[in-house]
Amino acid sequence: MTVNLYATMVALEGKREIVADLLRRLKQDVDAEPGSERFVVYTLADRPNHFHVEETYRDAAAFQAHMGTAHGVRFNEAIADLVENGRSEVVFLSPV
Repeated sequence: MTVNLYATMVALEGKREIVADLLRRLKQDVDAEPGSERFVVYTLADRPNHFHVEETYRDAAAFQAHMGTAHGVRFNEAIADLVENGRSEVVFLSPV
């Protein structure tokens, strides 16, 4: 069964472009993961410091592999001083 989630984060004042660049690089790395099926980054039209990432992984094993990647660890370390609360907020989704 696929793992579906979204992650949100709000860039601190003056950090938007840095966060956007980190997310673009992360997307390239995640897209290359064998179990990654979807990784799309959005900003809110009326709040450009707000980022929304939709992610889908083939199965739980693919998601666990994603969580252990060096690029994921680097990204999470990098945003610690760039986004509100120092991290993204993740919500797991279930189909209706």
